[in-house]
Amino acid sequence: MPGSSSNNTSIFDVLILGAGAAGLTCARECAARGRRALLIDHGDAPGNKIRISGGGKCNCTNTGASASDYHCANPHFVKSALAQYTPYDFIDFMQRHSLPVRDMGQGMLFSDRAQAVAEALHREALSMGAEFSLATEIRAAAKDGNGFRVDTDRGAFSGASLVLALGGPSWPQVGATGLGYALAERFGLRSTERRPGLVPLLAGPDLAPLCKEMTGASLPVRIAPDTGHYASEGSMLFTHRGVSGPAVLNASLFWREGQTLSIDLLPSVDVAQALEASPRMELKNVLGTLLPKRLAGWLCARYRWDGPAANLSKKRQAGMEAALHGFEFTPSGTAGFAKAEVTLGGVDTDYVSSKTMEAKKVPGLFCVGELLDVTGKLGGYNLQWAWSSGFAAGQWA
Repeated sequence: MPGSSSNNTSIFDVLILGAGAAGLTCARECAARGRRALLIDHGDAPGNKIRISGGGKCNCTNTGASASDYHCANPHFVKSALAQYTPYDFIDFMQRHSLPVRDMGQGMLFSDRAQAVAEALHREALSMGAEFSLATEIRAAAKDGNGFRVDTDRGAFSGASLVLALGGPSWPQVGATGLGYALAERFGLRSTERRPGLVPLLAGPDLAPLCKEMTGASLPVRIAPDTGHYASEGSMLFTHRGVSGPAVLNASLFWREGQTLSIDLLPSVDVAQALEASPRMELKNVLGTLLPKRLAGWLCARYRWDGPAANLSKKRQAGMEAALHGFEFTPSGTAGFAKAEVTLGGVDTDYVSSKTMEAKKVPGLFCVGELLDVTGKLGGYNLQWAWSSGFAAGQWA
C-alpha cells in the first residue's frame, strides 16, 4: 500500500472501518480533501447491505427526510448532518453516474439497480484516491500516541483519525456483526439498548392460528401503541408467524416487549355508515366488502356478530366499531435481527458531535451511520442518514 511504513505498520491519515453506505461516503469525502484514507472491511466487496437493499431496488433516499422521521434519544441530533448533505445532493450523485432514480411517491426514491449504486460509490471513492483493504478481519483498535492503531489479519494500520462505520447486527446474512459497539465501548462510548428494527412482529398463541390462516392477505391499517405517542399507517401483511408489511415494520420501531398494539383495521371507513347502507345484509357480508373475507368471517365468529346489519343494537354496534378501529394485538416478539432491516439503538449520541460526528472526549474518533442511536422509518430514511453522517464526518476526519 502507498502509505509509508514504520515497524511494519502502514500509516494513513484516516482509517475507516466498515465499507457500507456511511463508510464509502466518508472515504470519498476524506480523499477529496487530500487525506490519505484507507477503508477496511471484512467483506469481499464494499456496500453489501446496499446491494441487497429494497430487494435489489435500493430505496436510496427520501426527499422529505427530516428530524421527525428518525428515532433517537436526542430528536435534534440528525438536523445538522441532514442539512449538510441533503437528499438532493444524493440525487446529484446518482445523476453523475447516470443511474436511474424512480419516484415511488411519499418522497421515496428508488434506483432499481442497488448493485450499481454500490459500485458507483466504490468507483468514486477510488477516483478520489481512497484505498481499500477488503476481505480483512479487524481484530482490535486502540489509541496510539496522537492517533489510532488498527490490528487486522493483514497487518497493522495507523491513522491520525479513526472512523467507526461498522453498522449494526441487522442482516447477519451479509456478515453484519456488533463489532462496532464493542470497539466504541473500548474508547469509552457507551451504547443505548439495541434491538431489531423495521422487523416483522410475531403473533401470540391467541392470534397465531388467524395469522397462519390469513397468510398472504394484506389490508391498509393504522397501528398505535397503547401509550398513543406514535402511529404507523400503511399496508399490513399476514404471515405464517405473525404480521409484516410497511405499517408493521414502522410500528416495530416503537413497540416494546409486552406492549399491546391497537390496530385500526378500517382507518378510512365509517362503520356505522357502512351498516346503514346495507341494513338487510348479513354482518359477515357487510364486513366482507370492507375487509378480506376470511378476516371478516373470523371477526364475526370471535365477537358473535351475526344476523342482518339492521338488527345490531346500538350498544353492540359501538362494540363493533371499537373492535374494528382498535383491534388489540400483543406480539410475542419480533422476527429478530436475521429479519430486521435496521438496528434500533446504538452509540449514545450524547458522546458525539452532531455537526462533525466526532467523539466529544476522544479527538480524532468518529462514529457514523447505523452504529449511532439513530434509526429512520421505512422509506429511504436510513440510507439518507448513512450518506449524511458519512459526509459530515468526511469533512473533519
